[in-house]
Amino acid sequence: MSTPRVWITGTGGLLGSQLLQTAPPFASEWQPVGLLREELDLTDFANVAARFRADRPDAVIHCAAIAHPPVCQRDPAAARLMNVEATRCLAELSAEIPFYFFSTDLVFDGQRGNYVETDAPNPLSIYAETKVAAEQIVLANPRHTVLRLSLNFGRSPTGNRAFNEILRLDLAAGKTFSVFTDEYRCPTAARITARATWELLQQRATGLFHLCGADRLSRWQIANLLLPYWPGLPGRILPDTVKSYQGPPRPPDSSMNCAKVQRLLSFRLPGLAEALAAHPGEVA
Repeated sequence: MSTPRVWITGTGGLLGSQLLQTAPPFASEWQPVGLLREELDLTDFANVAARFRADRPDAVIHCAAIAHPPVCQRDPAAARLMNVEATRCLAELSAEIPFYFFSTDLVFDGQRGNYVETDAPNPLSIYAETKVAAEQIVLANPRHTVLRLSLNFGRSPTGNRAFNEILRLDLAAGKTFSVFTDEYRCPTAARITARATWELLQQRATGLFHLCGADRLSRWQIANLLLPYWPGLPGRILPDTVKSYQGPPRPPDSSMNCAKVQRLLSFRLPGLAEALAAHPGEVA
């Protein structure tokens, strides 16, 4: 019997690359097939369908997206094409097989925090709107799965995709910038997210799950947990409030409750400090 194959889109990014790297220890029964944008444009739907029919994957993990909210805000049409229509194409091709789609905690307006899966989304940005639309497409198929994530740290192939990489680059460049003390997320390591995703695929878990770190932390707290790993960088961070932000609306507290997914996992989802201590090489 041949080894089942799983397509992983967006392997040039943080999470897609981590899924490839963690397949041997966590999903040895699967043969991962990484898809880079340079070799397969996911918005060329005819070409995607032809490649799908040729490869005949047994599952799809869809990581690729335009995931930077300001980019989506500047070009809503491109954001919807990639984040919604490319997802629709892949979900339809995967109608009979497991399909895993990554969404975001930013689907919530952040007025309450500690969101559970039954809470109604209320997106404030174009990026979040595209993710809500894509979630609805994916969840229309009972075989399919949506995983809502928060911030993920780690090492991406390009060195500038993860939030820790962006922060470190700014500090290394000597920049002084403000960090919000009153905007809350639940960050974790991309490696932990990848491990959890492999476990859920092995169980054929379907539906909607929140998957993030165990701790609710402000941007300011997150930055100060990272700084000890980068001694000597010339830049500085200063505390600020989200109330002074002049850009598109931002959810003040998009923290999520992960009790539902935790019941299915073989390991405990850690908070950020614990995840950093366990994976210091991912941020050094």
